[in-house]
Amino acid sequence: MSFNAALLKENITQYRNAKVLWVAYSGGCDSHVLLHSLVALRSEIKAEIKAIHINHGLSSFAPEWEEHCRDTCEQLAVPYVAISVNAKKKNSSPEEAARHARYSEWKKLLNKNEVILLAHHQDDQAETVLIQLLRGAGVKGLAAMPSQQYFSKGLLCRPLLSFLREEIHSYAVEHKLNWIDDPSNFDTDFD
Repeated sequence: MSFNAALLKENITQYRNAKVLWVAYSGGCDSHVLLHSLVALRSEIKAEIKAIHINHGLSSFAPEWEEHCRDTCEQLAVPYVAISVNAKKKNSSPEEAARHARYSEWKKLLNKNEVILLAHHQDDQAETVLIQLLRGAGVKGLAAMPSQQYFSKGLLCRPLLSFLREEIHSYAVEHKLNWIDDPSNFDTDFD
């Protein structure tokens, strides 16, 4: 099975009552494919599609990434919000601080009948389970990421969980998308 917008449509029909679908848009391949494929389905989706970019300020490239995301959303005619956060907290790893900052901003943003969509896929799910195993997580931890959960006043959903990274990447190449490759994703010092 290869990823395409029609398959995504099957995964998002459960959000048919949503007023707004927010894409958590980093500018990376996965979130770009999610945003691009939703835009391809715009005429079939009743909800307004919007993008939110969280600038963690952890990379010297962060301003360029934010500009890339703003430009892409402008080209796709998608309303765009960028929020800068402080992900450099004492007594916390940068990844943990960034995650807490992101989720905090998403909670403030989300209203009733709105959904925030994350671009996690099968490979991310497998990595999460492996990390939880290594940490000695219990049964709840081993359940990994849910495809849908109540979040703030709305829902947090992961419509790409049934797809492989390779399938998503193939879609991006096929559609000639221009995405950001964050060098920290290749840094093995981070979990």
